[in-house]
Amino acid sequence: MMVAGAHIQEQEIQKTTERSRRHDRGLLLIGVWKLLEAVFFFLVGIGAFHLVHKDLADEALQVAARLRIDPDGRLVSWVMDHIDVVTSHRLRQIGFATFFYAAVRIAEGWGLVLEKTWAEWLVIGVTIAFLPWELYEIARHMDWIRVAILLINLGVLAYLVWWMKRMRRMKRDGLAG
Repeated sequence: MMVAGAHIQEQEIQKTTERSRRHDRGLLLIGVWKLLEAVFFFLVGIGAFHLVHKDLADEALQVAARLRIDPDGRLVSWVMDHIDVVTSHRLRQIGFATFFYAAVRIAEGWGLVLEKTWAEWLVIGVTIAFLPWELYEIARHMDWIRVAILLINLGVLAYLVWWMKRMRRMKRDGLAG
């Protein structure tokens, strides 16, 4: 009788261990996305520092030519009209800000991949902090990109809140590993 009881306990421990080894796909997906964002923002920071002390108008025209965008079109005209306000000092600020933001994204992504509770809280806090700005941008000029970003961020926020409640409930009920 004792052998059967010990065997059942061993099976339960094995199931709990297997469950804890599997990563939650939602957290993994969000974490990998955050890491990809970190790469993007790191590259933007490098680009900003690369453009310090360069002729931005000339650089913009070269990019337009490489992308085969009409240099007399509305997009290039708009860029040329507004490029003079971007100074070397401003480019350095953009570079440092995007490096900082990339570091935050690395912390969020890596923490979520490892299923760390602190990372879940970090993502929730950063996402909530940006919601007013996102809503302001939509109110200022609504387009599908801004709305999509808001909806994705609300989805991430909802998922993380659901996940954290689920984990808390599982720990309370003794089901988490």
